[in-house]
Amino acid sequence: MIQISAYLTFDGNCREAMGFYRECLGGQLTFRTVGETDPVEALPEPVRNAVIQATLVSGDLVLTGSDMVGEEGLIKGNTVSLLLHCNTEEETRACYRKLAVGGVASYPLQDTVAGGLFGVLTDKYGHHWLLSCNDIYPKT
Repeated sequence: MIQISAYLTFDGNCREAMGFYRECLGGQLTFRTVGETDPVEALPEPVRNAVIQATLVSGDLVLTGSDMVGEEGLIKGNTVSLLLHCNTEEETRACYRKLAVGGVASYPLQDTVAGGLFGVLTDKYGHHWLLSCNDIYPKT
């Protein structure tokens, strides 16, 4: 089966951000840095510590991130959001509360017409999250 997962790009704060997401969502977090893959003698210290890939796995959730930004730089926009389907109302409220710390809760969790909860926020790293529980779109 083909699956899709989120891949987030950061501007030097991938380790911090992915640690924050682990605190909010739980799971196992791994990192691979530039210094682990390239000959480190020729690289300045900040580049050695840049995260090539961080992966957070929590149940079926896979969230990947990186500090590797192209020459154009990091361009944040609102064309991509992370949709987080939660299993219970309690889990949804806890994730929303944690992810909103330092960010903007643009649409507080509310009961939906179809039953369940739905809310929207932008976290302190500028990423948009949609959280839902028991909505009309079943989890796969």
